[in-house]
Order: sequence, then structure tokens, then C-alpha cells
Amino acid sequence: MIEKIYSFTRTDDRVIEKIIADDNLAINHMVLKKGQALPQHFSNSNVYMVIISGTVTLQLADQPAQCYPAGTIVNIPYNIKMNLSNQHEETLEFFVVKAPSPSFFERGKSR
Repeated sequence: MIEKIYSFTRTDDRVIEKIIADDNLAINHMVLKKGQALPQHFSNSNVYMVIISGTVTLQLADQPAQCYPAGTIVNIPYNIKMNLSNQHEETLEFFVVKAPSPSFFERGKSR
């Protein structure tokens, strides 16, 4: 078998899981119910957030918070302060694609 298969959890309960973490990229899968959030943090790579269901509330750097619905892909540059939450009724499900992998930056290289 040439291909490699990855799985992710299908649920409406809170999930934060790493799906792929190699030298090329990282993919995380997250599910947040209304009122749940991630801790404030800085993006550790170039981030592409793919919203699958629900609406994400995202506050970047010192900008006002913005809401992005399902069907949206949000690109967040490297090293940006971010606050992410689900402030809506529908469960939020999204994937985070980091390219290059955060290990690229951890090795002291820059883009």
C-alpha cells in the first residue's frame, strides 16, 4: 500500500486532536461546543483554518473579533496572537492545517 491513511473523530463532543505531525505539515482537528474556547496563543506556523460546521469567533492581534461560518478557510500568518472560541449555538468543527510544519520554525529557520 503506497498511501497512508489518517482518521479523525466524528463527534459533537469537545475534541482537540493531532491528525498529522511530520516535517511537511501539521493537521489538527477540533470540535468545540457553545462557550468553549482555546487558550490565547500565537500561531506557530502559517495556519489555514478550515471551518466544517458552525461559526468560529476569531480575534487576531489587536483587531476586533470576527466570525467565520462553515465553508470558510481563514489564513493566519506565522506568530500572530489569537483568541478562538465558539460563541454560537451550533457545534463548531474545524481543521487547522499548518504549513510548513511548526518543526520548521522550531529548528530556527525562517521563511
